[in-house]
Amino acid sequence: MNIDFTRMYIDGEWQTGNSDKSMTNVNPFTGEELFTIQAATKEDLNRAYEAASLAQEKWANELPQVKRAVLEKAILVMQDNKDLITDWIIKESGSTFMKAQSEFQASLNILKEATTYPYRMEGKILPSQVPGKENRVYRNPLGVIGIISPWNFPFHLAIRSIAPALATGNAVVIKPATDTPVTGGLIFASIFEAAGLPKGLLNVIVGRGSEIGDDIVTHPTPRLISFTGSTEVGRHIGELAGRGLKKTALELGGNNAFIVLDDANIEQAVDSALFGKFYHQGQICMAINRIFVHKDIYDEFAERFTQLAGKLKYGNPANEDTNVGPLINRDQVDRILKDIEGSVEQGAKIRLGGQANGNVLQPTVITGVTNTMPLAENEIFGPVAILIPFENDEDAIQMVNAYPYGLSGSVHSSNLERGTQVAHKIHTGMIHVNDQSVNDEPHMPFGGEKDSGLGRFNGEWVLEEFTTLKWLSVQHNSRNYGPFINRLK
Repeated sequence: MNIDFTRMYIDGEWQTGNSDKSMTNVNPFTGEELFTIQAATKEDLNRAYEAASLAQEKWANELPQVKRAVLEKAILVMQDNKDLITDWIIKESGSTFMKAQSEFQASLNILKEATTYPYRMEGKILPSQVPGKENRVYRNPLGVIGIISPWNFPFHLAIRSIAPALATGNAVVIKPATDTPVTGGLIFASIFEAAGLPKGLLNVIVGRGSEIGDDIVTHPTPRLISFTGSTEVGRHIGELAGRGLKKTALELGGNNAFIVLDDANIEQAVDSALFGKFYHQGQICMAINRIFVHKDIYDEFAERFTQLAGKLKYGNPANEDTNVGPLINRDQVDRILKDIEGSVEQGAKIRLGGQANGNVLQPTVITGVTNTMPLAENEIFGPVAILIPFENDEDAIQMVNAYPYGLSGSVHSSNLERGTQVAHKIHTGMIHVNDQSVNDEPHMPFGGEKDSGLGRFNGEWVLEEFTTLKWLSVQHNSRNYGPFINRLK
């Protein structure tokens, strides 16, 4: 595998960007400069899309076993380079050792699922209302897919689009987040180059949003844009794509709720909430944002939750026992501290933490929160847990659904039917009973409702997203067109 990530990857070649501006990659914990790369221009992006378009035509017609063989080789390359990959996940995105290991395995599972797709490009033969006609439906690749990957789970959330796109006969152009150019893009060029992917099918462009951000969407070549990130940016991408009548797969922000009903097993609920809130510092689209606890068990829950949260180890993400590492940059820290300050001014109480050292924000627990405070209204995306009391089931449901987000969520109850009924009433794409909100399985539909996005990833659902259907009919006998033609004879 190539490990020099100071150049981008276009048409099977490692190349220097043509912008007069450079981009510096920094370790968010140490502040160490990892490397500097010359940024891409619109011309670089255009070359990448042209290469992808040319390569895709042949790739679409390759035999399924050929596509599968490349993906299987990519699995072996990943396994052989696990330490290299997880090291980059740690030092580039501030992931803890535990999170990096988990992200690697989740990505491997995605790739394994994708190896099945070349044999799942199924069509149909359907009856016709016309005598002698046969209706056929073919599933075809879209063509070229533009992928914009995020910085929080860069490796997993990039391969989630890359692998199924290639497996279904598409080519890809990837623009990784500026904070994670390696684990969100460049490392995949190295993996698939080693796996023998034909040149041009995977291209990685590292560039500034101000130079090429809109162009990756508006360029005439891509037929689908896959984006994971904030709702604000996702809405802009959707607007740009809509002008070109392009498909989008958008996984956006979430103000995810964790509901603890009065009959819940408190110990189990606390354990679930700790993981769903503090895993990867809460920098997960599925992370718990608001913890709703029934008023009758609120104090007991808050006491136990705060006690265990105080035992979480935070600091250097490379240490194997660290639970909470750094946020991706100081802007994220300052944004969250501002919301903490605003909520405290409105009556919330800091029970634990609330301080930052560099980019490391202490695991923080805040009680006395209402559903209208800044920390409840905004997606926190950090290691801050807010506990909100509620009166009854309907009160909780109303508060959960008050905001225009619907990505993930969870409900805890000792009565599974009751918990399930509450879960049904939450307007969200995913929800889990007696678990936490951070769940992702390669064969299950992943995506949100409302302001949390469009489309679904994983399993048969991403197969639908990354392909298109063609109706082809065959008229076996001469068709009688009735009086329209008969009058002419």
